[in-house]
Amino acid sequence: MLNRSQSASVRRRTALALLALVGTMAGAMMVGTRDASRDSAGIAVCYQTVKVDGLDIFYREAGPKDAPAILLLHGFPTSSHMFRNLIPALADKYRVIAPDYPGFGQSSMPSVSEFEYSFDNLAAVIDKFTIAVGLKEFTMYVQDYGAPVGFRIASSNPQRVRGLIIQNGNAYEDGLRDFWVPFKAYWKDSSEANKAKLTPFFELPATKWQWTHGVQDASTISPDTWTLDQTGMDRPGNKDIQLTLFMSYGTNPPLYPTWQEYFRTHQPPALIVWGKNDVIFPAEGAEPYKRDLKNLDYNLLDTGHFALEEMGGEIAQKIRTFMQERVTR
Repeated sequence: MLNRSQSASVRRRTALALLALVGTMAGAMMVGTRDASRDSAGIAVCYQTVKVDGLDIFYREAGPKDAPAILLLHGFPTSSHMFRNLIPALADKYRVIAPDYPGFGQSSMPSVSEFEYSFDNLAAVIDKFTIAVGLKEFTMYVQDYGAPVGFRIASSNPQRVRGLIIQNGNAYEDGLRDFWVPFKAYWKDSSEANKAKLTPFFELPATKWQWTHGVQDASTISPDTWTLDQTGMDRPGNKDIQLTLFMSYGTNPPLYPTWQEYFRTHQPPALIVWGKNDVIFPAEGAEPYKRDLKNLDYNLLDTGHFALEEMGGEIAQKIRTFMQERVTR
């Protein structure tokens, strides 16, 4: 016989499992479908997978195949789901593609013993993904983890990147403030004590906090966001994956000079749309881009880490203007 707290725990796990099943079934039914879903304007968004190094990489796509392409790279602990509203908002004029990294969303989730979960390897997989789906040139939207993934690709293939859209994604030491103190300690010493300071980031309160902290009105943020993210996080083995990536994040700051040199040398047109109330990647991390990027549209927005959730309409309009005036003119 289960006691009251055990019964509540079972009910919660069952609810999360049902949400995960709904998401998985939706993705499975829509793989390869050309008109999987439509928004109110009739924009078709397709949900598909492609094989990359034996992995199923799930992605959302909309827009004409021959239109200028925008690659959307998500952050932690979410997936391409964070772009669900932005994709149809841009797809009348652009080919918009958002993949899930291995271990995230509906892409394959091999164990840490089966796959190297590092930012080098995530970038390598996504680079191959762009080839697999026929992206020869593209503008890149990077947020959170999307920045170290995307900047690796851009600095190695500058001729393929037409522009950068940077939203709370770091490339400067200035942006690694107080939030990062326990992470820096873990990079130096992966002791159990330092690990214990990071594992709370894998639990529901922290996941919800990332979506709601710093926003103007938390009642406008859908609970589907953190619930779906936590469902993914709670899959067996996934917290080991995410802890491995926390350690790998320490390989990013040494590459900042390389990425900054890429900015200075190649001067990609850039749009910054940064949630200024974010404590993970605060506005101090946005400011230094001005030093290196000359063709820059710089915007600090009154919202938090996942700026699209509260200010998606404004960001979409800024992207459309940026693409028309600085990238595709």
